[in-house]
Amino acid sequence: MTQSNSDDFAVANLSRRGFLKGVVASGALLIAANWGWRNAFAEEKKAYGADGMAHGWVDDPKVFLALGADGLVTFVCSRSEMGQGVRTSLAMVVADELEADWAMMRVVQAPGDEQRYGNQDTDGSRSMRHWFEPLRRCGAAARQMLEQAAAERWQVPVGECRAQMHKVVHGPSGRSLGYGELAEAAAALPVPARDSLRLKAPEQFRYIGKELTRAIDGADIVNGRAVYGLDPRFENMLYAVVARPPVYGGKLKTVDAGAAFKVPGVVRVVEIAGSPIPSEYQPLGGVAVVASNTWAAIKGREALKLDWDDGANAVYDSVAYRQAMSQAAKAPGKVVREAGDVEAVFARGGRLVEAEYYIPHLAQAPMEPPVATAYFADGACEVWAPSQAPQVTRERIAERLGIPFDQVKVNVTLLGGGFGRKSKPDFILEAAVLAREFPGRHVRVQWTRQDDLQHSYFHTVSVEYLRGALDADGKPSAWLHRSVAPSIGALFGPDSRHENPIELGMGFVSMPYALPNLRLENPEAAAHTRVGWYRSVSNIPHAFAVQSFIAELAAAAGRDHRDFLLELLGPARRIDPHSLGDAWNHGESPTLYPIDTGRLRAVVEEATRQAGWGRALPKGRGLGLAVHYSFVTYVAEVLDVEVGDDGTLVVHRADMAVDCGPQINPERIRSQMEGACVMGLGNTVVSEISFKDGRVQQSNLHDYQVARLPLAPKAIAVHPVIPAGEVPLGGIGEPGVPPVGPALANAIFAATGRRIRELPVRDQLKGWREA
Repeated sequence: MTQSNSDDFAVANLSRRGFLKGVVASGALLIAANWGWRNAFAEEKKAYGADGMAHGWVDDPKVFLALGADGLVTFVCSRSEMGQGVRTSLAMVVADELEADWAMMRVVQAPGDEQRYGNQDTDGSRSMRHWFEPLRRCGAAARQMLEQAAAERWQVPVGECRAQMHKVVHGPSGRSLGYGELAEAAAALPVPARDSLRLKAPEQFRYIGKELTRAIDGADIVNGRAVYGLDPRFENMLYAVVARPPVYGGKLKTVDAGAAFKVPGVVRVVEIAGSPIPSEYQPLGGVAVVASNTWAAIKGREALKLDWDDGANAVYDSVAYRQAMSQAAKAPGKVVREAGDVEAVFARGGRLVEAEYYIPHLAQAPMEPPVATAYFADGACEVWAPSQAPQVTRERIAERLGIPFDQVKVNVTLLGGGFGRKSKPDFILEAAVLAREFPGRHVRVQWTRQDDLQHSYFHTVSVEYLRGALDADGKPSAWLHRSVAPSIGALFGPDSRHENPIELGMGFVSMPYALPNLRLENPEAAAHTRVGWYRSVSNIPHAFAVQSFIAELAAAAGRDHRDFLLELLGPARRIDPHSLGDAWNHGESPTLYPIDTGRLRAVVEEATRQAGWGRALPKGRGLGLAVHYSFVTYVAEVLDVEVGDDGTLVVHRADMAVDCGPQINPERIRSQMEGACVMGLGNTVVSEISFKDGRVQQSNLHDYQVARLPLAPKAIAVHPVIPAGEVPLGGIGEPGVPPVGPALANAIFAATGRRIRELPVRDQLKGWREA
């Protein structure tokens, strides 16, 4: 089947169809970023899931599949691959319905073109749940076209022909034709109507839900053939690095480039105009050194003499800002959810528990720092970049260069990690701006690790203040939680001093616990740097605070933490998230995706069972538990942690129970949970971005640390929990991160009696035995 350039492909925003009962599938969903958050501010959201995303979905096989005469099937993947395995997982879905031989499948990356391919934003852990059904139909349609082509070749009824493992067999005669022999004829046929498609029954699946499928591009990645952002090479290329304002919102006052031009290879020094705050995805501005190679550009940048006007954010200081957030958390804030009368309960006295938790800024720090190559000629721009959001990249390039949208092409390379950073195309815009200065030549902009750490879109800093009351029976009778954090919304509007509805829906207002008296408040917090998406986003601070505080309440009540948590969850029930004040619900239907406390209970019970909860451990070693619902998936984690006399942490084992609904690619589910566990440990123990005089204090991986081998668990066991009944697909790339931090903090308390309320843990455990 050859790929068609026709415009008759099916783009739709229809109501979600029912999910196939008993499907054993939900695989590699995605990591962090721009999920179209503006839509969540609408008073009424009539479309959910893929139907609620810009440009919806496409299920035409002539868009996504090309079949050669040699039988090779090329699948065009429209979602960005950043290590989460989406190219394999989506190809599995198509291949299964196509009845294709996996060895004959190939994958290529789609360019940015949402009119053709449907929504391409790779974020929000939603690629599989949004594309499972459309791509099943795509594969089924192609299979039926091949069967029709064979029937016409043999002049027999199509009902006598069945596709079987990369060939079509005529039942009565036993004749067969390979897919390659039928490619041209099948491509000429019309795509079958959607309601005529025959989808497989789950027991017929070859790949979906199976462990044996190899990564479709694994060999290319291992052998160095895969193309990442740094890999495109062109004749007569130029290379650039940029000196950016050290303070967000700062401006260039003067530049002396004389010494830079003495560096061999330096071609030109170009000023890039910044954008006023709020800057959205625009470049920070600064001075670019363009050279014949990257090293010359870097040395040229070092030789620049720059004078900056730091602007209003020069006052940003992490120590002072934390104090200001703490002060705000002690005073009443904007009430975002309330039930009963917490103040009346507190006024009665009794056993009151109070805690404040601090989580610093974090940087995504992907292994591959931002990089992009651009070419400008004849009023058109083409870029090659590791982008999670090719559509918005095209839009911003067109706007910035003042050229038509259809004169911008975005070629999406593999991403060497993303975690939300590469959904913001500021680095790609830098390349496009510089390419316009050198028409007819390719220009690559390379960020160094220092650039990446000091000019990122950082995960928000937060202070979480909680106060609770226990009644005479040791049960929680009142709960007050104030969340103070600068918002991602500050990128888009000047007055965004409260967490936006999406951030509030990440384990804060959506908290499903059975509490008779509850008040959740969101005091103001101004942003002084770029705050952006980071893997699991505001679920990180909210889960850390809520799950740590539940453990504190349990200890104050003299109760077992697991039993206390299960009692607080209450009986199994399905809660409409809208009733909790969460109108977002990760963009999904509250009917299809209620918050199910029964499923939360099930993952808690499985994780604790697998970990041997309640077993005796020596002093200095303990089990810690946490559970969280995010991206319509339920994850509980138990960590078995030992704290050495010198405060060194050893994580002996992590047990992670995950209920993401049906499972498509179990291997990717497992690997995403394992990766989330390691990343979450890094977030909790060693990672921190701090500011002084508006400047990031960390410069490389020696002082912005990520998890290293000694911190990784000796063993990680991922336990899938398959829910009873029919449930839709969940997410998997992000939900494993939030429970890690509180599980570790709770394990440290169990081991040492010392509470961890501020992150990173780092040196807080030194001398714990003597304390």
